[in-house]
Amino acid sequence: MWFTDTVIKAGDWKKENEWQTAHHKIIVRLWYYFPDYRRRDTHNTIKILMDALEDAQIYVDDRWALPQIQDFDIDKANPRVEMEFQMVE
Repeated sequence: MWFTDTVIKAGDWKKENEWQTAHHKIIVRLWYYFPDYRRRDTHNTIKILMDALEDAQIYVDDRWALPQIQDFDIDKANPRVEMEFQMVE
């Protein structure tokens, strides 16, 4: 469920922003907002998240993704992962 929702939301964002699928290195900046104070490791989410973004065609292959965890916090009302993409020239 989470994987499919992520693919759909990323695909919608791609269309709305006229994002062209990356065929080379791309920086993926990540901010995590958790629903509670339970202990979590942000780095454990990277593989499945990068796979979902590949399925959404943000990039052609997740080997090109350069994930960078920026920060994490708690947002009980709106837990989420925020992302920012930057093509590497």
